[in-house]
Amino acid sequence: MESQNKTRMAPQNLTSQLTALIVDDNIINQKIHQELLKSVGVKNQGAANGKEAVDIHYHGQIFDLILMDMDMPIMNGIEATKELRAMGIGSMIVGLSSRSKEAEIQEFMEAGLDDYQEKPLTHAKFSSILDKMNPNFTSK
Repeated sequence: MESQNKTRMAPQNLTSQLTALIVDDNIINQKIHQELLKSVGVKNQGAANGKEAVDIHYHGQIFDLILMDMDMPIMNGIEATKELRAMGIGSMIVGLSSRSKEAEIQEFMEAGLDDYQEKPLTHAKFSSILDKMNPNFTSK
């Protein structure tokens, strides 16, 4: 049974090729998301706000996946997503927030998100993100 549960996620050798940036001013949320990605082999790092995320990319680092919080100081997720897209960053950007108002989610999506998930990120939510990144990642 245990091995069947593990096949719901991408095989370790596929996720180990992915890199991710977790952008969240809440250090606890950032660490929870980092540990979840690390547990499936995704190399990742954190940023405390949108400006840090933009600066990291400005200095040449590129990620396959960016998990972007909406509400942060200095530069929020909407501003950061718009800036990253304006820089030509084509990474998959997934908004993460506890917001549930449709208008707020829509504004975040229109900033350039590829997907939106409510916090906290779970294995099931991450699996659905992988499905959108590459339908071949998850087992049939």
